Amino acid sequence: MSICPKNKSSKGHRDQRRANWKMDTMNLVNCPKCGSLMLPHRVCKNCGTYNKKEIVSVD
Repeated sequence: MSICPKNKSSKGHRDQRRANWKMDTMNLVNCPKCGSLMLPHRVCKNCGTYNKKEIVSVD
């Protein structure tokens, strides 16, 4: 059996519930080596470094 509401939810109550379903902007930081934008705690896609150490060689 599915959930069956006793009374109709008003538009305001419905919209208040849906107000928290918004997307957040991505948190980007500058790479300490090359200065390009990257996700925090990830290897930089531009230069291949993480924590000032080269992890992946980028040609």
